[in-house]
Amino acid sequence: MSDLAAARARYAELIARRERIASKRLLAALAAVPREEFLPRGPWRIKGEAARSYRLTPDADPLHLYDNVLVAIDARRKLDTGLPSLWAHLIDTLDVKRADRVVQIGCGLGYFSAVLSMMVGEKGRVHAIECDERLATRAASYLRGYGNVTVVHGDGCKDVSEPADVIIVHAGFPHPHPLWLRSLRPRGRLLVPLTQRDREGAALKITRRARGFEAEAIQQIRIFPGRGRGVTALDDRVADWWQRASALAPLRFRGLEQGLPSDG
Repeated sequence: MSDLAAARARYAELIARRERIASKRLLAALAAVPREEFLPRGPWRIKGEAARSYRLTPDADPLHLYDNVLVAIDARRKLDTGLPSLWAHLIDTLDVKRADRVVQIGCGLGYFSAVLSMMVGEKGRVHAIECDERLATRAASYLRGYGNVTVVHGDGCKDVSEPADVIIVHAGFPHPHPLWLRSLRPRGRLLVPLTQRDREGAALKITRRARGFEAEAIQQIRIFPGRGRGVTALDDRVADWWQRASALAPLRFRGLEQGLPSDG
């Protein structure tokens, strides 16, 4: 086993222990996907979960990437890759199956698109949407060898295109978008971070049931805001309401009115 292969295996084991990951296919994907192939050439600006500032890796050795660290995509905008342990935990809660159709909204440079590609297998599909044209172009290039992944430069609130088994939103919004709910197949799962203007909030898992939807808060989160995310005090109050209501018990509803659950 090469040094890099061994480092990837240790990285997957670290995340498995930390987050108690149940999905063997997720762990196999984490151990197999080369993280360095979804980043510019190093050295890289990285930081740990609790760190406030980046540190520069001493060189361009990919071994530096196989730890639970964020890697800067655009440090000036505080735009990073997802923290591996956080997103592994969130993906694990979604019970991604072979042959599932997964929609990613905000795929960044495509690392987790590749992970999901391996999880759904040849009969599954990953539809990766990125609103930043330069990131979308780079992700499409990095993902060229993954035949079941399509990368689209577009608006995740408009370009879902087909029903999905799983929708994962990689940016903060004040409330779920009605299109995401409509696009879920029966028993489909949506993961969406609902955040305020300070980027703080909670990741909600919303499942389509026979007579509507069920939402539960599963993880506190701090994340880059989605394009078009509202910036008013009302948006903050809506996000806060969702977080509080879904933290107490599973929240059941049939639809949305002005961003809030309704029985209509």
